[in-house]
Amino acid sequence: MEKPAILLGSEAIAHGVRLCRPQVISAYPITPQTHIIETLSEMVDSGELKSQYIKVESEMSAIAAVLGSVSAGSRSFTASSSQGLAMMHEVLHWFAGARLPLVLVNANRALGAPWNIWSDQSDSFSQRDTGWLQIYCETSQEALDTIIMAYKASEQLMLPIMVMIDGFILSHTMERLLIPTPEMVDEFLPAYQAPYQLDPENPLTFSGAAQPDLFYELKKAYAETMTEALTLIDQIQAEFTQKFDRKYTAVMRCQEGDKNSDTAIICCGAMTGTARVAVTNLNENGTPVDLFKLRLLRPFPKDELTTALKDKKRVIVLNRACSYGVGGTLSQEIRTALYDLAERPVINDVMISLGGKEVFPETISEIVRNQEQLSASECNWL
Repeated sequence: MEKPAILLGSEAIAHGVRLCRPQVISAYPITPQTHIIETLSEMVDSGELKSQYIKVESEMSAIAAVLGSVSAGSRSFTASSSQGLAMMHEVLHWFAGARLPLVLVNANRALGAPWNIWSDQSDSFSQRDTGWLQIYCETSQEALDTIIMAYKASEQLMLPIMVMIDGFILSHTMERLLIPTPEMVDEFLPAYQAPYQLDPENPLTFSGAAQPDLFYELKKAYAETMTEALTLIDQIQAEFTQKFDRKYTAVMRCQEGDKNSDTAIICCGAMTGTARVAVTNLNENGTPVDLFKLRLLRPFPKDELTTALKDKKRVIVLNRACSYGVGGTLSQEIRTALYDLAERPVINDVMISLGGKEVFPETISEIVRNQEQLSASECNWL
């Protein structure tokens, strides 16, 4: 029986990590992620979590420490945010290229300059090409559950996974949720058995130099595994639903308009909750619109998204990260995914929030009501 609790989002994540029984944890404090590793350090100190907690002097050292522990065959964990994630950038590439499994939680926060501690998704979107899988969570329950699923996927694929929560919006607010029992998680997620590891009795070379032909073949294999990951993630999510009775998919239909709805909103992360309120009000007042949230950014669920949006005439994409000189980062992903459709919907690229700019249901409702005024070729800054 799962245990009900009221927890901060950061505490919920720590409990998700605890249930996965990592053998090594290494992280460096940074707002708004600090609560996660503080809670984990208290769990280790009290004996609730039997893990080696490595104190380090920077985010670069934190990711490097778990690079070593995972290479030695240990299930490991780290977390970061904003400039801390940016500082990890070099080792993120090494982790992915070495085909090592890890779960990293990023509390989304704006990147400077100017200095800003509030939430947008620019930090993680800027790492989308490092080779990590990326999953975005709407609620603390979803984040806790996703960590458990992420470890299972990471260790089967031998690829690292980044799990995102919105800083402050989730990390520092309380939510009623269910905490699985250790026995339930142990049954779903067996102990990690590394297929290869550093061992003086059986020496191996890790991340050695590769000539161009071999380098190309290794990257090709990596790309193929990322594509295959879509099927595995679907299977793991279905298995999780069967065991824990909570359903997750790569693309989730959150609110459905009536059969006359030809407009859809798509977003990811905690802003989905705000959009739910707006869409409910719109549908109740005669403006039919559907709402979809994108959980999986890498690998990108092109087929699932195309199926969801193929009959729409207009898709309004709510962005919280910008590719400067192009427009909303999420919008570019959506455009690419829908490009091959014979009849493509109009994509409205909307920049709705950067640096924690507040988003209210009324703001989203107004965007939908005035959709004809939105530019179809340029990013709409609100």
